[in-house]
Amino acid sequence: MNPGTKFAGLRYRHPCGRLRWLEDHGLNRRVPRHDVTTALAVAAFLFSVAFGACTLERWLLRRSRQLLAWTVALGMFAVGAAALAWGSARGWSASSFRLFFAFGAVLNVPFLALGQLYVQIRRRVIDRIAVAVGLLGAFALGVVISSPLRAPVPTDDLPQGSQVFGPAPRVLAAVASGVGASVVFIGAAIGVWQLRRRQPKRAGGLALIALGTLTLSASGLLNSAFGAMRAFSITLTIGIAILFVGFLVTTTGTTSGPTKGT
Repeated sequence: MNPGTKFAGLRYRHPCGRLRWLEDHGLNRRVPRHDVTTALAVAAFLFSVAFGACTLERWLLRRSRQLLAWTVALGMFAVGAAALAWGSARGWSASSFRLFFAFGAVLNVPFLALGQLYVQIRRRVIDRIAVAVGLLGAFALGVVISSPLRAPVPTDDLPQGSQVFGPAPRVLAAVASGVGASVVFIGAAIGVWQLRRRQPKRAGGLALIALGTLTLSASGLLNSAFGAMRAFSITLTIGIAILFVGFLVTTTGTTSGPTKGT
């Protein structure tokens, strides 16, 4: 008798019937384990939380807009890392991928760049930019959440945006990450040049921030060697760690915030 055979109005329950039903509905797909990738994503989450707690504590003391922007950015990094860890350990779904794409690829770097701008440009000018970044960020989040998927999200690997999204979310991700990373890197490089003699320790911290930004942008270079998911977890973990060290080196021993950004 087949597992699904009905008899006298009842459904026959074969010992393998539940397994057969799950197979028919695609719900028992085995998700390959990505233990290393999951561990790296969890490490990136912990680094982001620790870094964000540090910037939040200092913002509560100084009320610096730079620290507030960095705290928001690191919260987004933490959400993106948590989504990456979940997808690696439990399998990807449309919801987890949208969460990862929004907070790990679109929104986080622009707010990191906003904090960098507060350091080097007059606050009144950057306040207007901050409003624009907030509004555009809300718009981008809506686009990522509501955009239809062109194909199912693969369970066992991190898909590229081009595989599942139309042009709008991909363009937003490219512009946000490219422009944001350029602002952070160029701003840090300018700071290193300006402080290389007067404050060499702080200049070294800014150099680490520039290096961390480059590392966060380098996942594409590692895709061919490690695959997209592991490459992103490696660059995310190392990049956040370098940024954290750079921030600590830059701010340790200072009694006030940046001269132009507070």
